[in-house]
Amino acid sequence: MIIAEEFSKWALSLKTSEITDKSKEVLKFLVKDICGIIVSARNENYVQSLVKTYSGSGDIISLGHGKKFDQFSSAIIAGTAAHGEDFDDTFEGNPMHIGASMIPALLSAGQKYNLTGDQILKALAVGAELMCRLALVAPTAMHKQGFHPTAICSTFGVSAGLSSVLGLTEKQMVSALGISGSFTSGIIEYLAEGSWTKRVHPGWSANSGTNATLMAKSGFYGPRTVFEGEHGFFKAFALKEIKRDFSHLTSQLGSRWEIENLAFKPYACGTMAQPFVDCAVKLKEKINDASKIKSITAKVGEGTVHRLWEPTKEKKKPSTPYSAKFSVPYCVAVGFLRGDAGLNEFNEESIKEKEILDLASKINYEIDPNDEYPNNYTGTLICETAEGTITEHQNCFRGGKKQPLTKEDIDKKYKANLKFSKLSDKEQDKLTNFVHNFFEKPAFQDIDFE
Repeated sequence: MIIAEEFSKWALSLKTSEITDKSKEVLKFLVKDICGIIVSARNENYVQSLVKTYSGSGDIISLGHGKKFDQFSSAIIAGTAAHGEDFDDTFEGNPMHIGASMIPALLSAGQKYNLTGDQILKALAVGAELMCRLALVAPTAMHKQGFHPTAICSTFGVSAGLSSVLGLTEKQMVSALGISGSFTSGIIEYLAEGSWTKRVHPGWSANSGTNATLMAKSGFYGPRTVFEGEHGFFKAFALKEIKRDFSHLTSQLGSRWEIENLAFKPYACGTMAQPFVDCAVKLKEKINDASKIKSITAKVGEGTVHRLWEPTKEKKKPSTPYSAKFSVPYCVAVGFLRGDAGLNEFNEESIKEKEILDLASKINYEIDPNDEYPNNYTGTLICETAEGTITEHQNCFRGGKKQPLTKEDIDKKYKANLKFSKLSDKEQDKLTNFVHNFFEKPAFQDIDFE
């Protein structure tokens, strides 16, 4: 059977009672995490630029803002905020951020089409599952072809999720996925100088997936073989030298849930940088003075170099706070000096701080041919001091499937993000009530902030 047809048949027949308890728990964490991140970024310049761009008539609430927008403007603003600080969830194996497109799309569509909590749960489960499975087909191949996996796969996730609850037939849902293949985009040239385009990718994809769904529902016809076809998605967006395994898209649908492996970030920076921050924090416990450090060498996977280590000049002295999030030298330096790499570590003041830049300048990398990337994200730092050599190792991504964050960890992160957002206590309480009831009875009036 054609992949899109097989997936659509499963998605349309899925009942929420068939979603595992573990998957539901993870999705609840996802909603809480993403909503907290969205409001934490609501006052940032890149979000405000979109508010200015899209302000106008409409009756849809965009989380974190008092103004009303149309359905698509609301989603692109929320999607950009959700991903803007790179503090959102990820899927290990081939980094994929699920919530930053799915949640904003459902926040907008939920209001527009009066979706029930049960419908929202189903749509989120279906869309998130497809995105995770897309990540497994050809790990690293999308990045190596020059594309941002989250950007190009989110369109499919949103389309699949909405198609499963908006009354589309199987044929229409297959077309929606086919249309999504032509609507998706997102290059990684943002790496060159820390520009903002990566931030907007999930919001744009939320809109593209929504449009694909609505067009298909109206009868527009898309290619059925969008995934496996001779000129299909993976042919266009994934490096051909890396083997594809399309079985991941349909194998054990409904009995194996990849969403159960979603990871939640403890630090507000790139996924593969996170284990190195943990190493830096542990290193601080043994060396209390950065001036004693002669050099630090990081053992890294070859596939991470072009995103996190090169160009060297930019990575050791990031030109923007956003660029700093994808610089292991910078992330290690703030991890050592501040004991954290949270929202407060990535601002205009911090990236100019002499002590941080001095330490970052001492940090280099060495490719480890035995590194487990992309199957496992690890970190090793070898620190040379006058007294000798100290090595720190983190054997997995803390927050991932090998060492998941606890419910208490998620709650702590959520509360910290709400504090950073500068919402009033009353607004924070309303948002928390909304989050906790999102899959039962979504009360969108609770996120209509002044």
